[in-house]
Amino acid sequence: MSTQPTRIFVARLLGLDVFDPLGDRLGKLRDVVVLGLGQPHTAPHAVGIVVEVPGKKRVFVPMTRLTSMDQSQIICTGLVNLRRFEQRGAEQLVVGGIFDRKVSLVDGSGDAVIEDIAMDQQRNGDWVVTKLFVRRGGSTSRLRGLRRGHTLLIDWADAHPDDALEPQGATHFVATHEDLKAADFADALQEMSDKRRVEVASELQDERLADVMSELPEEDQVTLLSALDNERAADVLEEMDPDDAADLLADLPQAKAEELLLLMEPDEAKDVRRLLQYEEGTAGALMTSVPVILPPEATVAEALAHVRSEDLSPALASAIFICRPPLETPTGRFLGVVHIQQLLRSAPPEQLGTLVDKNLEPVSDQDDISVVSHTMASYNLNSLPVVSKEGRLVGAVTVDDLLDHLLPEDWRTHDDSAPIRKLGGRIG
Repeated sequence: MSTQPTRIFVARLLGLDVFDPLGDRLGKLRDVVVLGLGQPHTAPHAVGIVVEVPGKKRVFVPMTRLTSMDQSQIICTGLVNLRRFEQRGAEQLVVGGIFDRKVSLVDGSGDAVIEDIAMDQQRNGDWVVTKLFVRRGGSTSRLRGLRRGHTLLIDWADAHPDDALEPQGATHFVATHEDLKAADFADALQEMSDKRRVEVASELQDERLADVMSELPEEDQVTLLSALDNERAADVLEEMDPDDAADLLADLPQAKAEELLLLMEPDEAKDVRRLLQYEEGTAGALMTSVPVILPPEATVAEALAHVRSEDLSPALASAIFICRPPLETPTGRFLGVVHIQQLLRSAPPEQLGTLVDKNLEPVSDQDDISVVSHTMASYNLNSLPVVSKEGRLVGAVTVDDLLDHLLPEDWRTHDDSAPIRKLGGRIG
């Protein structure tokens, strides 16, 4: 590392690419790990960075592996352990645990909130936290209006952090992670304590929180939902797909689940209650009750307009289910499926009834999951219609929900054998 004095603000590093000496991209910087923040008389120092590598896994890279770090790029060398990062001991994540923390100013002038920290590189190569960029007064939450209060750049020793048990804001964390897909945001949450997870959840809009929660392991979903007040929990459940909401409520105590269902909008609760009636391991328990459903008189142009919706997953957008009215599940008689490829090959005015794939047999809502998986694999389907014994469409099983069921329960947190990846150079 260079021996020239260097100062870097952590917020400006976030999202930067991390390269090996040959110019190959390792991943993106997502956080910095420090030790000693808040301890008197000893300047806290950075011990490493958290890098998101391909596969969306976050790994730890020690500062001793960095050969260059500035506001434009980061270069590392040596061996990098690809085991998933886990916070240890007194380590603190700057973005995940220090940004948005309240501090008391030593001069007695009041409180402030940390928005950034500055690290200076010492002559021996160590990176030491020297400055705090703080905002005084007022909430910084985007949900509560514009930021208020003026900013200060102060020495790290000129502020005392609040008690670790005190509530901590999450504005900066949410803002710096708003570009992440829900699954990647969920990965970031899993690195946090339960307390910090709830603080971040409180800052998210209901729809975003619902998407993120759907990507968490079941145990973490239950913990997080239980930490929300009932009104907020019901609002979040309404934003979830009915099948995801039903799966989550099924893991709660029955009295708690019923309490939340009563707080939900009646129409939203009705779909969830219907899914909760199915026995685990059946197609009915796995399906979503809100696929794209149209009558046979609808045109190709209308169908394409429906599948363009941003709210639809790719799997659900892959097929239109053709039924007689009513068109909400359970529908009138199920007639068949029109695949999106057929839509793209047909004239916009053509009616869907002339394009129906009548060779694709639906599964029963009481069929075992093994029947569903065999059918979907045999015909290379992204979604499969599910009907009642009366021949009414009651939902559809999508390939992503099927994979969730077939994969091990801990697949979201499963780590592989954590091989050591050589990036170039030598150790020692």
